[in-house]
Amino acid sequence: MPYVMVQIPNTPAPTSPSAPRSVPTSADVARLAGVSRATVSYVLNDTGAVRISEPTRRRVHRAAEELGYVPHAAARSLRAGHSRMVLMPAPPVPAGPLHSQFVHDFQGALSRLDYTVVQYGNCGLHGDEAARAWAELRPVAVLVPGPGLGPRGVAVLKRSGARAVVTFGTEPVDGAHALLTDHAGVGRGAARHLYARGRRRIGVVVPEEPGLETFSAPRLDGARWRDLGLDGVFAYNDEYAMLLMSALQDEGVRVPEDAAVIGADDLMLARLLRPRLSTVRITLPSGRGLAELVDRAVRNPGATPESHELFDATVVQRDST
Repeated sequence: MPYVMVQIPNTPAPTSPSAPRSVPTSADVARLAGVSRATVSYVLNDTGAVRISEPTRRRVHRAAEELGYVPHAAARSLRAGHSRMVLMPAPPVPAGPLHSQFVHDFQGALSRLDYTVVQYGNCGLHGDEAARAWAELRPVAVLVPGPGLGPRGVAVLKRSGARAVVTFGTEPVDGAHALLTDHAGVGRGAARHLYARGRRRIGVVVPEEPGLETFSAPRLDGARWRDLGLDGVFAYNDEYAMLLMSALQDEGVRVPEDAAVIGADDLMLARLLRPRLSTVRITLPSGRGLAELVDRAVRNPGATPESHELFDATVVQRDST
């Protein structure tokens, strides 16, 4: 059977308006700005070791903005030999206002030191198993909230490139820097205050919510005085104290005449209640101080781990006691 061969000229495939554009590179920025790739790197990585004129800096920044170019964090990590990522695993419990403000200040201080803070969801991982998951991201530092991480987990993180591991808890962990939290001191301060005010039948209200036992159990242990009826109550925090005061008042129990109530954390709402709520004020360190600790550890990973008390607890007397 005869056949006919037809030659069809090569034609480019039609370009879809939604087709992805190629990712701009530092070479593209250099061509557009009329400078070398090294100059682009110096400008965009804010390297102070090389002097670049201000007009050149502006030209590079304009070119990068026009192209939509941003430096590649992984490439920068390869050049530096380590990342600038600080990993903060999410705490195992809902964060209150005091903790949220502390984390906000700390993240800002780290950002000013050119670190990138990444918060990691808990996902049900604990202890050394969680450490292996964190290590996959190759952070330069990890801040571990609460107990559970052991020396093996610290070793896993360090073998994976973490130069600093900082733990928050009641006891230090071998190989890690420690920020010690004396929640028993919060309970002791509240109980002593109630005792000094003449209360001899002191109760403690603590939550049963999973995860909070890390904080509530030490506060309870610190406040325990004797097993009698109640004429004074220490609540785990100001929020629980507010709920308790409302319940007592609904039952006709006068505060502080019949029962004194004290909370903890010194929330703003504690000052707006009537009667105004006595509380234990917890003073946390500045975010800047903790950021400087992380930076020191990153710069000198072989240094002896530091140990610091994370907060001070001070009783603030108001009308409820």
